[in-house]
Amino acid sequence: MNGRSTPYSLGIDFGTTNTVLSLADESGPARLVRFPAPEGELFAFRSCLSFYAPPDAPSERSIAAGPWAIEAYVEDPAETRFIQSFKSFAAQESFTETQILGRRYRFEDLLSTFLLKVRDYAGAELGGLPERVIVGRPVKFVGGSPNEGLALSRYETAFHRMGVKEVLYAYEPVGAAFFFARELDHDATVLVGDFGGGTSDFSIIRFERQAGAMRAIPLGRAGVGVAGDAFDYRIIDNLVSPELGKGSSYTSMGKVLPTPNRYYAAFARWDQLALMRASRDMREIRRLERDAVEPEKIARLIETLDENYGYRLYRAVSRLKEALSSQEVAEFRFEAGSISIVREVPRSTFEGWIAPELGQIETAVDAALADAGLTPQGVDRVFLTGGSSLVPAVRAIFHRRFEAGRIETGAELESIAAGLALMARESDSSRWTSRVG
Repeated sequence: MNGRSTPYSLGIDFGTTNTVLSLADESGPARLVRFPAPEGELFAFRSCLSFYAPPDAPSERSIAAGPWAIEAYVEDPAETRFIQSFKSFAAQESFTETQILGRRYRFEDLLSTFLLKVRDYAGAELGGLPERVIVGRPVKFVGGSPNEGLALSRYETAFHRMGVKEVLYAYEPVGAAFFFARELDHDATVLVGDFGGGTSDFSIIRFERQAGAMRAIPLGRAGVGVAGDAFDYRIIDNLVSPELGKGSSYTSMGKVLPTPNRYYAAFARWDQLALMRASRDMREIRRLERDAVEPEKIARLIETLDENYGYRLYRAVSRLKEALSSQEVAEFRFEAGSISIVREVPRSTFEGWIAPELGQIETAVDAALADAGLTPQGVDRVFLTGGSSLVPAVRAIFHRRFEAGRIETGAELESIAAGLALMARESDSSRWTSRVG
């Protein structure tokens, strides 16, 4: 381990979009696990996989994860199966398995494959795993009727395959709370909001100093299965899909009919767009172009799918969302092949698009306060973490409830993993963690 002994603990923040790992010794700060990636060293490792098998040698498959998986998929999308955001299926009983290049993969198979690749890419940094590993889990898993027990049992199987002996679980915002608590110099009641790709989670914790040590008391929590990914889809649904034919019409047997909205549901996840090319819907879309009232729009849809523009599209969406975090008006620019969609987007317009999700997040914040039996005045500090915490409309939810001086943001990607690693040093970490079974 670069000349270091095996660390005391490992914190793992397995996220819908990114996965972050942090190591801690018996004293001192936690340190992030870093990866020597093609574009430079990174610590936020994309939660994705790619599977490739040459058509003439299907048994010689190669598997990549993170940025290497994206690179493989972009280079050869036709022959590469790409999987991302698979955390969203952890608690779904309806997801039993998927076929990938002739082999069956359950959720725990996907997760363990990903974790083993993460360990490989980390090299010496994870050469000796500590016996104690704390894994973050959302307050509420994604899905209409999520099965929490099923999700954690799947996690358990996957993390043991990684080589971990003792697996403990803690709520993700609680991990962030431990990270931020280092800055506290007095007793305080803290609300932590964690905004990931798939979930927005909230925990309220009381930190008190006793005999020179910080004691933490959990008070309340709540969560909702919407976050940054839902914001991305709203941008596409309102800005891009209409240019690709959503809301348009076609003629059939003398009648004018609406273009089916289901063609545009796949835009919720860019990696799913490539799968449409071999689907029944794709055959219908090709026929639809002949009868469309605005055939040029359907032609753009066909080109987007045929040429696999999904990744470029989502990068354009991310750039817009990031720009609108600091600007009142920003330019959306998606240019690929013959397609050019360039628009000025006011922040207020974007906020109107994501209003349903903002309402759900606001409700969850109030639910956390109610669970703790507190009013906003009973909270001393608010810590916001995760990429979507930078969205001004998200921050406004908290500014309407709490004085600006009580709200802090920062360490948007590292706080959970680092806090989880530090949590293991608590004299009674069972207060914060749980086991499966």
